[in-house]
Amino acid sequence: MVSDRYRNRPLSRAFAAPVRAMNRILGTADGRPDLGSGHVGSGVVDCAVYAGGRRLPGDFTPDEALKTACARDDAYVWLGLHQPSEQEMAAIAHTYGLHELAVEDAVKAEQRPKLEQFGSVHFLVMRTARYVPHGEITENSQVVETGQMMIFVGEHFVITVRHGDASELGSVRADLETERADLIEQGPWAVAYAVTDRVVDHYVAVADQVESDLDLIEEGVFSRDHASPIPAIYQMKRELVEFRRAVVPLQRPLAMLMAIVPKRIGKYFRDVQDHLTRTVEQVSSFDDLLNSILQARLAQVTVDQNNDMRKIAAWAAIATVWTAGAGIYGMNFTFMPELTWKYGYASWWLIILMVSVLLYRVFRRSGWL
Repeated sequence: MVSDRYRNRPLSRAFAAPVRAMNRILGTADGRPDLGSGHVGSGVVDCAVYAGGRRLPGDFTPDEALKTACARDDAYVWLGLHQPSEQEMAAIAHTYGLHELAVEDAVKAEQRPKLEQFGSVHFLVMRTARYVPHGEITENSQVVETGQMMIFVGEHFVITVRHGDASELGSVRADLETERADLIEQGPWAVAYAVTDRVVDHYVAVADQVESDLDLIEEGVFSRDHASPIPAIYQMKRELVEFRRAVVPLQRPLAMLMAIVPKRIGKYFRDVQDHLTRTVEQVSSFDDLLNSILQARLAQVTVDQNNDMRKIAAWAAIATVWTAGAGIYGMNFTFMPELTWKYGYASWWLIILMVSVLLYRVFRRSGWL
């Protein structure tokens, strides 16, 4: 026979489930949010411990991962976050010893690219970029979508905080774990390099696709089959401003990193810096090209207006001949010899037509018609 103690277990579990859910939302009894309740519904994308170039088996909470990493000299944590809440980020900051100012920046995600140091922890901020496919560039087209990427690098951990959909890191982690174990063995700065390299690679891809859009706009400027591309040009200039804000300010933080990172990682960051420099030059040339395209289009509009005015003036001159003839013979004079002439009416038509054809040929030859 089942005792009353076991009979009441389902009921107690039913009440315990919502209590545990509220504890995860409001925090634990000590006033600090719980980091040991799993990743479901939180900003934690992945939490892994790496030692000796490989990922240790098992699932870790951020607390457990740091304890495991600190217990070994060659181990560190890679904690990946996607748009964490303020409460969750505060709990992680408490565990990993992150500065409150950096935590505030990581939550708000409204920072320019920069590199800051808080004690032994370095804080790198980057802006991510992603090309948005579109059929045709209009005044409302979104060409470049930007987000934010923050990296905390400590002695035994690297924390990546991503905002937006650009520059996902799942493939970066998989590539490091499967094909680049020699790199991931070199510590948290190796992960920081891989993430930075992915962000800059996306810059290069966006720049190449934007260049294709500029080629289409340039073709449209000199094509008679398209409407005026001036709204598209201004929209592209706005999109390039956003892209430039992501790319250009990252140059200084990367230059500062070269003096901080270990020498064995510095050569990798130099490669990233070279790619970034090329992209910055490319973006600057885009702005110059757009200005040239805009000036060419405005000059073309002026030329078209002049051509239209010349056509109007030519047809007006031809119409003046008819107006003058009608005006002369519309006067109420009694003694006009042509009025009684038998061929006067036919002669009037012949003269008007001959003069009109002559003027048309003259204007046509001069390019006015």
